[in-house]
Amino acid sequence: MSNLEELTLYLTIDNRTAFIDGTHIYNEILSHVPRLHIFNFCICTEIKMDDLVHRLSKDDIQETFPNTIYQKVDCMVQYGDYHRVCHVSSVPFMFDYLGYIGNTFPSIIFSHIKRLTVDDRVAFEHEFFNRIAWSFPLLEHLCVINFMSPSQISKQLNSNDNQLNSIVKYPHLIWLCIESAHIDYVEQFLNETKTHLPSLTKLTVFYGHLYVVTENFTRYITRRNCMKVNELDIDNEKIERSKDFNAYFPLL
Repeated sequence: MSNLEELTLYLTIDNRTAFIDGTHIYNEILSHVPRLHIFNFCICTEIKMDDLVHRLSKDDIQETFPNTIYQKVDCMVQYGDYHRVCHVSSVPFMFDYLGYIGNTFPSIIFSHIKRLTVDDRVAFEHEFFNRIAWSFPLLEHLCVINFMSPSQISKQLNSNDNQLNSIVKYPHLIWLCIESAHIDYVEQFLNETKTHLPSLTKLTVFYGHLYVVTENFTRYITRRNCMKVNELDIDNEKIERSKDFNAYFPLL
């Protein structure tokens, strides 16, 4: 190991009482590989919520990284109701998966990521999905976990009559998972006036939400994003394949 010159490392660690930070990385890794000059890494730490633990910010974490780490380092810290998640990674991000990020993430382009999970206790507004589309241009698989409804202001901005509202475009997205999300996010993704999904072939969604948003598979503006779906995952619900349903999902 002492002769190692290049290292690529992706780790997800849970059941800890503290985040993995720069000090830990230096003591446990860098101090043992003096010849290392390329270090691509992403380390995700999840700890259970404890009110006695000091609440660390992104800046607190980044200040722990020594100058001996050769690439630029970025950090994302998210505090949920029951757990805390921290990602520390080298930049540019060299991996194809990133899990459990929330509303706050760096304004950079993740040019390698194809699979992403977003999760937050704060609602995702329309602008958040615009940022996701910009930062993850090659995204193929998106999972949304959020049970909070967007604000009324956001809903007004997303109304069909608002010509200033930009349509979110995910040209490469083939799999969308929104089964653990508020019904408003089903509306957000299936309504073609809000989101464009030209490549979507797999949809994972709660059937009751799908039924309501599509108005029993009769609503025109939610049909186009469903037309290419050839795999529908709907939590063991029995589907009544009506004429309208078949028109919505002609490839099933």
